[in-house]
Amino acid sequence: MTTLADPVPGGRPGDVERATALSAELTGRGVHGIVLAYVDTAGITRVKTVPTAKLASATTWGVGMSPVFDTFLANDHIVTTDVLGSPDGDLRLYPDLDRLVVLSGQPGWAWAPVDRITQDGQRHPACSRTLLRRIVADAERDHGLTFRAAVEVEWAFGLGSAPDGEFVPAVSGPAYGAVRQVELSDCTADLLAAFAAQGVEVDQLHPEYAAGQFEVSVGALDPVAAADRSVLVRQTIRAVAQRHGLRVSFAPAVFAEGVGNGGHVHLSAWRDGANLHSGGGGRYDMTAGAESFAAGLLAHLPALTAVTAPSPASYLRLKPSQWAGVFTAWGLETREAAVRVIRGTEGQRAQQANLEVKPVDLAANPYLALGALIAAGLDGLTAGAALPEEITGDPARLGTEEAAARSVRRLPVSLAEAVAAFREDEVLRTALGPVLADAVIAVRQGEIAAVDGLDDAQLAAAYRWKY
Repeated sequence: MTTLADPVPGGRPGDVERATALSAELTGRGVHGIVLAYVDTAGITRVKTVPTAKLASATTWGVGMSPVFDTFLANDHIVTTDVLGSPDGDLRLYPDLDRLVVLSGQPGWAWAPVDRITQDGQRHPACSRTLLRRIVADAERDHGLTFRAAVEVEWAFGLGSAPDGEFVPAVSGPAYGAVRQVELSDCTADLLAAFAAQGVEVDQLHPEYAAGQFEVSVGALDPVAAADRSVLVRQTIRAVAQRHGLRVSFAPAVFAEGVGNGGHVHLSAWRDGANLHSGGGGRYDMTAGAESFAAGLLAHLPALTAVTAPSPASYLRLKPSQWAGVFTAWGLETREAAVRVIRGTEGQRAQQANLEVKPVDLAANPYLALGALIAAGLDGLTAGAALPEEITGDPARLGTEEAAARSVRRLPVSLAEAVAAFREDEVLRTALGPVLADAVIAVRQGEIAAVDGLDDAQLAAAYRWKY
């Protein structure tokens, strides 16, 4: 796969030939422009676009974009670290041709994720896509492991005609109800058609719990491709919804109260073609490695929330007894546990068994989130960490002594607490590298300062349409 893991100035000749041929093919299909997309530290998808005729040039030389976006906030203000946030310098955006797709929901456009490379052809240390690829490659080299991952996407449909900034649900009816499905059947049918045309394998698309809320579950891929797919899925949902006169919110909390939008991550580790989460001698057929991997996730969850729940609004969603997974606990198919063990259906378990990590939302940069989660799991696997006793039911009901005996702790209740935990987690900061780890801290602190003094309703409104 051509992903510029070790880029060289001037691109690769084979890529140039391929891009030239693709440009002609796309032009013949009525595609006029290419969206070049990446996700910044704050979780915002940033883009540049080029005419289709410039695809070969973009593949050869990249497209310029400032590194300052590594320290952009969701409100577009800029913070700084010792190396990031200045107006100086330039990066090159190199499209990944293997991931390029024609956007069914945006006629005339194609889309591709990019790697951000220096003008000297070196990896940019704050490029989260490059980071994830490195973590995955190191895991295969050092542990013989590969991974399969998928990101669930939840969002709320709102009326496009609502007053500016306000959210009015576009559907009525009860949670998971047929009424909702019928009311938006034209839009969701177009959405399924767009996903199919773009090669996105959809497992489920259905109404969810909160007002106007829907969810799509997609097939698992290698982690970089899974993160790419998460970005593409959201691009597609926005575009199709707009063509139906609707707006969508992927914010962790559309309102201050109630259930928010999650971005749960499904993750499984594999060795020599075998799923470590099935066919073993451990609990629920997990191998010893799978148990230790899950233990690593649990141990690092407090710090991980600075990456997986990175918005001040994330903590309006992360509340007990709302299936958000706010305790360091695991359980078999327990939707209140932060780490849910999924065995899969009898006869399919060797393929389906995985871990679902629940305290993740769509304010998270998916490349950064998957990279941090894998690093945490690998730390547990390397150390042979013991997985504590599982929980059943709602861990919020555990007494203090029982919770302590089971190593069940409350996750941070604010972004400030999460940042403090991240500062103390050497494993995660080392995995991200000093440049990106410092950017995470600076951006999170900037978000905290930006909403200082807001009440919960104002906080939810501030991020309602950002993601």
